[in-house]
Amino acid sequence: MIVKRARDGARTEGLLYYLYGPGKANEHTDPHMVAAWGAGVPDPGRGDNTNIPLLAALLDAPVAALESRPPAQHVYHVPVSLDPGDRILSDEEWAEVAREVMDATGVAPKNDPLGARWVAIRHADNHIHIVATLARQDGLKVRLSQDKKKMQACARELEVRYGLRRLASGDRTAAPWPTTAEAEKAKRMGRDETPRQTLQRTVREAAAGAQSEDEFFTRLQRSGLRVSKKTADDGSVLGYSVALPGDRTGAGRAVWFSGSRLAPDLSLPRIRERWTGTAAGALLESAGPVATRAAAWQAAAEHVHQAAAILGQSGNTVSAGEMVALSDLLTTYATQAPTEVRQQLRDAARSFERAGRAPTSRQMTSDAHHHLRTATQLVAMSASLGVSGGEAAAAITILVAVALAVVAAQRLHQAAQHRAQEEAAALAGRHLRAATEIAYGAGADGRRGSRAMWQRTRMDPSGPALADRFAPVVRQTLPTLAEQVLSEAAWPALAATLAQVEAAGYDPATVLGQVAGARGFGAAESAAEVLVWRLQRRMTTDAEHGRPPVTGPTKTDAPAPVPTTRTTGEGSDEGGTTTPTETTPPPVVGRADTSLGDGAPTLGEAVRQAVPEYVSEVLSDPAAAGLAAALRRAVAEGHAPADLLAEVVAARDLADADSVAQVLTWRVQGRLTPGRPRPLPRTTGRRTSSPTAPPSRSGERTAAELAQDAARRNGPPRGPRR
Repeated sequence: MIVKRARDGARTEGLLYYLYGPGKANEHTDPHMVAAWGAGVPDPGRGDNTNIPLLAALLDAPVAALESRPPAQHVYHVPVSLDPGDRILSDEEWAEVAREVMDATGVAPKNDPLGARWVAIRHADNHIHIVATLARQDGLKVRLSQDKKKMQACARELEVRYGLRRLASGDRTAAPWPTTAEAEKAKRMGRDETPRQTLQRTVREAAAGAQSEDEFFTRLQRSGLRVSKKTADDGSVLGYSVALPGDRTGAGRAVWFSGSRLAPDLSLPRIRERWTGTAAGALLESAGPVATRAAAWQAAAEHVHQAAAILGQSGNTVSAGEMVALSDLLTTYATQAPTEVRQQLRDAARSFERAGRAPTSRQMTSDAHHHLRTATQLVAMSASLGVSGGEAAAAITILVAVALAVVAAQRLHQAAQHRAQEEAAALAGRHLRAATEIAYGAGADGRRGSRAMWQRTRMDPSGPALADRFAPVVRQTLPTLAEQVLSEAAWPALAATLAQVEAAGYDPATVLGQVAGARGFGAAESAAEVLVWRLQRRMTTDAEHGRPPVTGPTKTDAPAPVPTTRTTGEGSDEGGTTTPTETTPPPVVGRADTSLGDGAPTLGEAVRQAVPEYVSEVLSDPAAAGLAAALRRAVAEGHAPADLLAEVVAARDLADADSVAQVLTWRVQGRLTPGRPRPLPRTTGRRTSSPTAPPSRSGERTAAELAQDAARRNGPPRGPRR
């Protein structure tokens, strides 16, 4: 419910004629009174021989009887309207709404029969107009105190009472709306937006992309605005005002706006906070050299991903600074983005402005803020770089990164109960979703190879909706996780990433299954976000190592290739065993039906007999391909695959395994040694020393644990579980 105090007036009769009339475009239907200050007030809209001048005289009577001088503007006008999605209220409900608003503002308290006179007129389904005169019936003036704030609080209560959409209460972070006069003037001049809105956008773009105060004012002047600085006696700049060329008053004077009049965060002190503690050019130096626009956008996307992972981890004041940086990034990217998605990004940036103004103090000191500011400078600098043909897909990469950051910002505001900012972030997310749908790059040019994905993609604005296209892929590949993924806010970003995967030459279902089965999701807040991260990391890693994309596999009776192995000197009679290299084994399609040899059970049958509690996890794991190959070798050496699996499973608990299929592969390979195979001791849980049990083989630990120990010694840690 939107309740707003309109500008006070001096002609009660004129306002009533408008409200009871046809409107400017015959939009008024069935004008009638739904409530008034007392019973029996005649209604000109119901044809009871009461004319509008008489009703105006009744309303103005207390004004004429005031003991003191009447106010020059005594007509108090409050429109009350519903959200387009709200239900239609009855006349009785609208009457109660009007009484509550008059009571809350103090114009006509419910228990005061001598309050001001008022009427509520309805000429449409979705709103009413309350008209009151600012004079009490006992000869005293109406005393108003914070009536706007009180009517907003009343509206929030009425939303709950009548089941309407709940809007956010005012927190003094909203930018001033254009006045009616400004809107009418823009319409007469043929402008799409008012001068105030043009100035807001231009000043925000200059502030977002600047690295210093001097650069900020230079950008303002280059944009064509008239700029006036307010300086102190010592020459220091205290503030600024801007004007749009050609925007003049009736007297021919330029219309100037100070930064604080444009928006709360556009005052000069607020803008200066962006550069505190950071030397001009330092952010770009830390980002390293980039040669093309696509490379700059890719580098920016990496910084955005890093920022999104740690947004809001340093407290409310630091988080508020991070929201400013994210808003600046959206604003800057909207000016540089491909033309196909530029309007959607401008809408997203405009919507996110409120989300960037948290109702708290702010600090610009966190790592996330540094990453976002660096990304903004990379995007701003990219305008001066040459094109390489990969800008379309690079645009998608940064779109996905920004969309995930906006989702994180929305969750942050939701946790802080900043409802206005949460809704602004949600609206920005919808605009970004539209941009992603347009720019996702489904029209790949067909070239394949090991080059980076963003060098092989072009835009296809006419492509089908991503969500509709890739939802079946997710349901088929991840049946137990699909509904959760499809319901998450990051699902559009995942759909766009799957389109990138396809355009780069991968089979979306195959690679999605691989990255999903590689590890669990632990306590991740969003499985879709984790999958986006894994898919993008997979493509980058494949490109860096020259590996071709994983294409759609086909069923064949030929055995799956065995992964390359190396001997580590452990696990045989002399202590030797083989462990797989880091090369990912090829996926197995229809893993349950994979043959293990003539007369042998299938992979699915062997797993069900040996480890029924792990059958789903093993068969859905891409590492099952390597397990099938190891079991085929075991069959060739005379082992019964189900019995062998049961033996290696009983040797040690699998509860802590990241990939059960991979651990089983290592254990089976440790059993396939020259000479006569020896059975492993059976246990029901973790291995413990027992005086009656034969000693366990030292090589069992090398299959999984020693491999991880070696990885920790030889390289960086694997990072957080995703």
